[in-house]
Amino acid sequence: MDSFTSFFDSRSRRWNYDTLKNFRQISPVVQNHLKQVYLTLCCAVVAAAVGAYLHVLWNIGGFLTSGGCMGTMIWLLSTPPSQEQKRVSLLLASALFQGASIGPLIDLAIEVDPSLILTAFVATSLAFACFSGAALVARRREYLYLGGLVSSGLSILLMLHFASSIFGGSLALFKFELYFGLLLFVGYIVVDTQEIVERAHFGDLDYVKHALTLFTDLAAIFVRILIILLKNSAERNEKKKKRRN
Repeated sequence: MDSFTSFFDSRSRRWNYDTLKNFRQISPVVQNHLKQVYLTLCCAVVAAAVGAYLHVLWNIGGFLTSGGCMGTMIWLLSTPPSQEQKRVSLLLASALFQGASIGPLIDLAIEVDPSLILTAFVATSLAFACFSGAALVARRREYLYLGGLVSSGLSILLMLHFASSIFGGSLALFKFELYFGLLLFVGYIVVDTQEIVERAHFGDLDYVKHALTLFTDLAAIFVRILIILLKNSAERNEKKKKRRN
């Protein structure tokens, strides 16, 4: 019992208001780099919202926009960091294609309950802010060991998805993939944030590539949260119908 008490006492001493302002392990150069990363990430989120809106207007989302998203990502990663303006444009184009690709899911949410979109966005933003912030105020490299775990989990998720596409899936497997995938990408936020800090400390100040990494995590979390909300809303509607009958 004493060990448990000492553990929670140490955690309470460690996590306080001063801890939330503890960026002493992050140099001013890296702090400025992080500001650029998060500002670029916000611009990418706006571009994705524009892409989703364009799909709602003209129904442009689909296989072509998904291919365009992957193509612009590869183009961005193969472009030298010296061509900064071009790489930012490619990032915004990739985010716009990503938003258009999510458009069909947005359409479904609008038909079911438009408020689910705002709820999913707020939940995604809070999750990202909390876990990315926790990674920033933690000790350097404290959570990098999770990289191997989340990578292994992603491999398992891909194998399950591949197997279900060949042999057929089930509702239980779909739920597992959904919630397990959400957990994985939340873990990726923590790992990627600390990895960005470490790379910046060693001179890698490619804020466009780092913003792309975080945007990929953010989009994956948003999609899964929105699907969970849609599924829960559908289950509630079914229960209401049964009660009326």
